[in-house]
Amino acid sequence: MNPAQLLAHFDRISEAPDAIPRLRRFILDLAVRGKLVEQDPKDEPAFRLPERAEASSEGEERPFSVPASWAWLPVGAIGTSRLGKMLDRGKNKGTPRRYLRNVNVRWFDFDLSDVMEMRFEDSELEEFSLRSGDVLICEGGEPGRAAVWDERETDIYFQKAIHRVRFAEGVSPHYFADVLRQSAESGRLATHFTGVAIKHLTGRGLSAFLVPLPPLGEQHRIVAKVDELMALCDRLEAAQAERESRRDRLAAASLNRLNQSADAAGAPAFRDHARFHLRHLPRLSTRPDQIPALRQTILNLAVRGQLVPQDPTDESASVLLERVQALKARLAGEGKIARQKPPRPATADELVFELKPGWQPAKISQVLVELQTGPFGSSLHQSDYEKGGTPVINPASIKNERLIPIDSMAVGAATLERLATFKLRTGDIVMGRRGEMGRCAVVTRQEDGWLCGTGSLILRLPECVFPRFLVTLIGSPLVREYLGGSAVGATMQNLNQSILLTLVIGLPPLAEQHRIVAKVDELMALCDRLEAQLTGAQTESRLLLEAVLHHALAPVA
Repeated sequence: MNPAQLLAHFDRISEAPDAIPRLRRFILDLAVRGKLVEQDPKDEPAFRLPERAEASSEGEERPFSVPASWAWLPVGAIGTSRLGKMLDRGKNKGTPRRYLRNVNVRWFDFDLSDVMEMRFEDSELEEFSLRSGDVLICEGGEPGRAAVWDERETDIYFQKAIHRVRFAEGVSPHYFADVLRQSAESGRLATHFTGVAIKHLTGRGLSAFLVPLPPLGEQHRIVAKVDELMALCDRLEAAQAERESRRDRLAAASLNRLNQSADAAGAPAFRDHARFHLRHLPRLSTRPDQIPALRQTILNLAVRGQLVPQDPTDESASVLLERVQALKARLAGEGKIARQKPPRPATADELVFELKPGWQPAKISQVLVELQTGPFGSSLHQSDYEKGGTPVINPASIKNERLIPIDSMAVGAATLERLATFKLRTGDIVMGRRGEMGRCAVVTRQEDGWLCGTGSLILRLPECVFPRFLVTLIGSPLVREYLGGSAVGATMQNLNQSILLTLVIGLPPLAEQHRIVAKVDELMALCDRLEAQLTGAQTESRLLLEAVLHHALAPVA
């Protein structure tokens, strides 16, 4: 495989999330199977060993086929290995000298920023010395991680956590390091580890590890080609990262301008920014993980009055609030709800954004007919639950603005009758008051009569407030952040009624509430389609990548 071919593969499969890491593994897989460079008939076959060494590899299972000029040989037959010196501060004697630990050995490189010292006697220096071409291999931590020592520093030794392997003249240490990396990533090296929770590569396991060994000339060509293609992967990875970074910055800036422009520069500027973002949405959003930020922006725009235009013919929200208060007074007079002291009216200064024409600042308490907490623990026990009964809605049942019943959370007829005051009605909003703040959903006819659980709240609204709009508002990042910052509890957040009731919102006219929800639904559906397309594209790219690699690594018929 040459760089041009790799680029061709990359262009087809680069949308797979792990394309470049897989390409790196692909290169090493080709290298150790003899498929990365052509064999040269002029090369001498992999060197022959004494009969004792050849016999030591007989009977071992060969993981995959290799060219005829190659040989499968155990490390113990082609090199000598030993562990470094044991660190024992009480027994070690001699002069303090620097030594390499497991953490200093990285794949194909060394980190010498934190090198420690231990005492070595003069008689030990040769035994634990390092010279150019030594392969240092981690015994634990990430067993098998290896690099070739290049004598970048002198008078430095190694600890017992590291194997030092020295090879005969017929083995390239850099080729061996490539084999180790490929074997570590494929899982073949792990078959030589010991230990259950903490893995180790013992000297015995390392000595028995089989190496697919080509002729020395081919080893050098393989190493050169691997280095060339890995450098190409580095450039591709850097270019891809820069493209993604630029795209992320542009998308973030565009969303930020959408969040701020209407208040700062007026409606015309906002419309320009909105048109720009929607026109370039396919270019700004190329990964599924970019869609949540877009969803959050849509919700923020919705509750700030920036998603749809205001209509001066709509009935003002101030009139709507007066109607709500009149309704609550009538219901209280009829004994249907508790009589409440009118709250202090909210002001525009209490909002974090500019109030739109026709909107009215209001506390949640002003738009609710009733707020009810679900039954306390003493009223509803785990022993009251029975499968097949009426579902109980706790926070775990509220997902994506929908109520999802949980089989294990249901009650029988007797318990339901005892807790009848906590039954849900069509049009109610159920809101979780524990854990993640802002989870809520509107009760539909299908859920009418279900039971509000211990960890939830019932929000009951008048007809002049659209429940879906309030759900959109409570689920917006602005409100979620407020609720999360105000909730109490160390291990689990809890929302009490007073925090929610004093929340100040911008209330639009009823007609605009419906327009806002319709636009949110439209844009969220667009997000759903885009997310599905991006996920599908990634899946297809991943499958294509698998097919390309399988074809490249398949045995030749």
